[in-house]
Amino acid sequence: MVVLPGSAAGCGTAGSGVGVARRVREGVPADVLVLAEDAPVKLAAEGHLVPGTVRPLWASQVVAAVPAGSPVPALDSESDLQAALLAAERIAYSTGPSGTALVELTARLGLAGRIGHRLVQTPPGVPVGSLLAAGGADLAFQQQSELTGLPGVVVVGPLPGDAAISSTFGGAVLVASAEPHRATEVLDLLGSDAASRIARAGGMRPARP
Repeated sequence: MVVLPGSAAGCGTAGSGVGVARRVREGVPADVLVLAEDAPVKLAAEGHLVPGTVRPLWASQVVAAVPAGSPVPALDSESDLQAALLAAERIAYSTGPSGTALVELTARLGLAGRIGHRLVQTPPGVPVGSLLAAGGADLAFQQQSELTGLPGVVVVGPLPGDAAISSTFGGAVLVASAEPHRATEVLDLLGSDAASRIARAGGMRPARP
């Protein structure tokens, strides 16, 4: 079994990054893990992953999105991004690394004090896009792979210039795997050219050069 973050449902057991990491720590019987950013490294240091199996797989840019039917803001420059943030009444972001980076970006842009009360962090396991589509926000930020193809959501595009944010998803074999050799083969498949083509269709690109 493969455990992955939200948008990979259908390839195994899926959940939020926070939830997946918690389940691994609880000893969920699984073979291969895929999570964003430094979570696999932390889980490896805690002894949950087979040493030497952690590898980068895919990267996904953080994009802005709006509800379908609403005006689409320009995102050609940081000034455009600031204008979009200031115009939004409710700005949705995730509990994962993309959300942390978004909050840090608002501080760097000098907007934290002006829009901090408008930021809406979704609970673990609740997709940012679902909040956007339901009218709970009028602007949202998350990895493109999490927002592409969602009904009621229009992806505006990646953040401009130095404001750009990208998340890397890494994979590893779990110590709990009953068949680590076969799990390694699955991990190899996830890093293959064929899997990369599928990942591109979902808004990702290979993490390797």
